[in-house]
Amino acid sequence: MSTVLELELIRLRQMSAEEKLAVSDALWREAGALRRASITKQHPDWAPAQIEQATRVALIGGSA
Repeated sequence: MSTVLELELIRLRQMSAEEKLAVSDALWREAGALRRASITKQHPDWAPAQIEQATRVALIGGSA
């Protein structure tokens, strides 16, 4: 019986570069949405621009 990891690797090997990029993009956007929600909950008084700035810093580091 195959493990989940083995099945994932098989599927990744079957995907085209375009499909892999689309999955990567979707995961990146989801990570941003989750981090943005977390920052919003932690700092409900922050302006949207502050939340976006903090999200960028959390995702890519530095002072984006």
